[in-house]
This record gives sequence, C-alpha cells and structure tokens, in this order.
Amino acid sequence: MIHHGQVTLRRTVIPDLEFLFEFQLDKEANHLAAFTPKDPTNKAAYLEKFAKHLEDPTINMQTILVDGIIVGSIAKFEMRGDTEITYWIDKKFWGQGITTTALDNFLTLESTRPIFGRVAFDNFGSQRVLEKCGFVKTGTDKGFANARQTEVEEFIYKLL
Repeated sequence: MIHHGQVTLRRTVIPDLEFLFEFQLDKEANHLAAFTPKDPTNKAAYLEKFAKHLEDPTINMQTILVDGIIVGSIAKFEMRGDTEITYWIDKKFWGQGITTTALDNFLTLESTRPIFGRVAFDNFGSQRVLEKCGFVKTGTDKGFANARQTEVEEFIYKLL
C-alpha cells in the first residue's frame, strides 16, 4: 500500500524538530489529534519541550522517513506509570500505510510491554493503525482537548 518506497526510523535529532513543528501546525491534524498544546503555533515552546524530550532517557523518539525524507515522528514515553506511544505524520502522507509500517517497525525497537495508545473517539485512521499493529481497545477516558476547546472522549488501546 505504500506508494513511496521504504519507511525507516532513526533517532530524532534537534534539526528534525523544525520539520516536525511544521507538520503539527495543520488544523485538520490538530483537530484529529485533539490533545495538543494550548498554542501549537508557539515554535519556541515546541522546540524547548522536544529538545528536553530528546535528552530524557525514558523517551524513545524516532523520526519517520520515507526514501530519506522526514514525514513524521513516533515516540514512547511514560505517563502516570504507564508506557505510551504517540505518533504524528505529515498530512500529505496520510492513508498510505506509512504510519502502520512505522509503528510496526517501532515496536520491534521498543520492547516495553504493555504499551498503551490513546486516540480521540473520531480519529478512525489512528484507531486502524493501532489495531493493525495488534493493539486492543481496553477502555475509554475523557479529557479536555485543547485543539477542540471542549472535553473529548478518547479510546485507550493496549498491546501486551
């Protein structure tokens, strides 16, 4: 299904953050992600936050490339005692199987289990990605979604 060639992952480095910042400015992507920073246009805050993440040994952040071109990121982080996964793909690359391949590849690098994924109730693409990679829906939660300025239900997925 991938039309662009080989999907690869490599450890994220500071220069990647410029590209990743631009990807997360897309309004539709923000709406689907729902749980975003209060001001996704604040580049200084973004760069500061993610530069710290790159130094955090509990975070495994990888840059997703297709034929050597940066198309997104994927990371493992810890929150409230749970290991969680997050990813973001440039909208131009949605629907091509890239995210599924990247997550599948990432799960061979990151062996921590269980690992959780959280997704807004109406983000069907991300739900499919998690399910294709073996995650099972185990519950729901609600939280305030900055991108929507309202409380949103999210589905919780788990991979053992």
